[in-house]
Amino acid sequence: MSSSTFEELLDRAAALRGIEPGYWDIFGRYHATTTAGKQAILRAMGWAAGSVTELEQSLAANTRREWERLAPVTVVALENDPVELPLSLPADSLGQPVTVAVRREDGHADTFSLNAGDLPQFGSIAMEGRTWVRVRARLPVELPLGYHEISVQCGSAKAATRYIVAPRRAFSQPHMAQGGRAAGLAIGLYGLRSASNWGCGDFRDLLALIDWAPEGLSASFVALNPLHAIHNRRPFNTSPYLPNCIFYQNFLYLDIESMEDYAASWRARRLRESAAVEREIEELRAAEFVEYERVSALKLRLLKLAFVQFLREWRRGTPRTREFDAFRAREGELLERFALYSALDEYLHRRNPDLWLWTEWPAEYRDPESAPTRAFAKKHWRQVMFYQYLQWQIDDQLRAAQAKARARRMPIGLYHDLALATDQFGCDLWAHRPFFVSGCRVGAPPDDFAPQGQDWGFPPPNSQRHFEDGYRLFAESIRRNCRHGGALRIDHVMRLFRLYWIPDGCDATEGAYVREMSEDFVRILALESVRNQVMVIGEDLGTVEPEVREALARFGILSYRLFYFEKNKAGAFRAAAEYPRNALVSSTTHDLPTLAGFWIGADIEARRKSGAIDDDAHRAQWESRTDEKQKMLDRLFDEGLLRADLPRKAVDYAELTGELHHAAIGFLARTPSQLLAVNQEDLTKETAQQNLPGTTWQYPNWGRKMRYSVEDLRTNQQARGFAAMVRDWVVKSGRENYK
Repeated sequence: MSSSTFEELLDRAAALRGIEPGYWDIFGRYHATTTAGKQAILRAMGWAAGSVTELEQSLAANTRREWERLAPVTVVALENDPVELPLSLPADSLGQPVTVAVRREDGHADTFSLNAGDLPQFGSIAMEGRTWVRVRARLPVELPLGYHEISVQCGSAKAATRYIVAPRRAFSQPHMAQGGRAAGLAIGLYGLRSASNWGCGDFRDLLALIDWAPEGLSASFVALNPLHAIHNRRPFNTSPYLPNCIFYQNFLYLDIESMEDYAASWRARRLRESAAVEREIEELRAAEFVEYERVSALKLRLLKLAFVQFLREWRRGTPRTREFDAFRAREGELLERFALYSALDEYLHRRNPDLWLWTEWPAEYRDPESAPTRAFAKKHWRQVMFYQYLQWQIDDQLRAAQAKARARRMPIGLYHDLALATDQFGCDLWAHRPFFVSGCRVGAPPDDFAPQGQDWGFPPPNSQRHFEDGYRLFAESIRRNCRHGGALRIDHVMRLFRLYWIPDGCDATEGAYVREMSEDFVRILALESVRNQVMVIGEDLGTVEPEVREALARFGILSYRLFYFEKNKAGAFRAAAEYPRNALVSSTTHDLPTLAGFWIGADIEARRKSGAIDDDAHRAQWESRTDEKQKMLDRLFDEGLLRADLPRKAVDYAELTGELHHAAIGFLARTPSQLLAVNQEDLTKETAQQNLPGTTWQYPNWGRKMRYSVEDLRTNQQARGFAAMVRDWVVKSGRENYK
């Protein structure tokens, strides 16, 4: 009989796998992780946890894996630290030589021979009648930043280690490092209006905005919604924060009429100029909201005709088509699998219009490595190549946008956004299934925003698999999303430290926090930041442990601070001077009310209209909002941002007047925080927010178009007035786009 109880073994196993014993909610209540919750999460991780015997076997197997491997599969070290490798050796092999071969990322190689018995020991274990010893091998070599390979052999034992050297801090713009500050405009690219787009903002609109922003706002950057590929199907598949694929972008943003292959294709131009297509474009352009399915269908028709033109050139093997082939080679398997998924999705849906999800595809196509899937790729190579071609064109147009931003002397230029989630029915789950855990979903515990908690419906990452793969996929997610930009926002940056897991069959109140390999993740994030010369902003809203912000600050990753949430212990709004320097500050996000909407309770009324709250919650939220409005007004008066002769009571302001709007933007501009992002809706005093959390069809999420077109920003008197007010604060606060 075991000397340990079931609960003791379960707690030991849970601790080893990062399952926290409980958490404190925002109301000050402690929630202990239940026995059933620990068991369910362990099972999802591949551990048997149903009995004492199963737990003992799981723990023993874990110990064997840790000690029987000669060297760890991955090490993430910091620059300028000694190159050290922990080795695990049988005690009877300590007299044998250890051969170490180091191959740097640039191809340079070194080989060393060490005496195992001379290496310092720092641990041992008796296991199954044999003693194992841990030793520390310090290698006589210096390694630069990057991804290196170390091979180790001692007797018959061999191991390979991916040795990653990371910087101690993420990249910072020289201007920022010297105490400077900057400002920019945050937009939903899909919602840009223009006289030229096809009903959805595109890269031509982005170029026009980039051309205007340095002059119109003295902006140093344009912050974009995630450009990730989505399925473009309303209402469930239009969120840029629930992507089909986080590695590649949505073709809806392509400016087709600037593409070389469109210009060369008389068929494409003839179709575009037809009366039917012209009417369709005019209707889409005039539509109140973005019509994702219609824009997608129309653009695909024209893009396929452009691709036919490109194929003719590709068969001739011109310098331009060789650039495409080089792009495909660089992108490798990631692009191959994305394009294959896209081609399969289109093919199977065309054959059966009721087939929407890869989980419902014929079984032989649900595995990207199956023989039928490979046969499909070979037979339908043109369809697969078409989707590779689209990403090549997107890459080209994004490169041009960032080049234009730099030419317009915007020091940051494009500011990209990396979503937390990935659609469980999308490409990433199909293509990279081992990197996700089945049997649990990610969410958030109950709070005042969501009393029953939040179930986000997508699976947690398999961090152990990422570690065993040398974090390659994680590094690629950062690398591809900061390409052609000067800043990257990490949605829900707490994901790098812990996530709230909800076992299948349970609701969001029954979840538990699971720790991540945070130090490794943050170091790799810093490495990719430095390599790509991209600032990093971590979206750290909500309940944030102090050590999270401490770690982010240590690596120079900016915090993300919102006017609505920055309160002192007394519940009053913080003074502008109290905001941290290492932060981006803004009034709102896509999930929260605009300044004007906050003041008139547009978000509260939208929740009531959608059925998301009942009458009691509606009254309670209005009572809270009335109090919040007064506190906001008090802060703006205390900062001297409002004239002394204006009313001191929030109830005297039926809506957000020009004075209040001006003062709120001025407050944010005066904070010491490095970056200020003004949302497009707050630039033009719009009342409706982009997304209403907890709704799908009940609210036009991710479809709202900007109040003014990009042309209006130069010509409309009211739009010019709004922009002049923001620019005035940007200049007065010292955030002016430096010349």
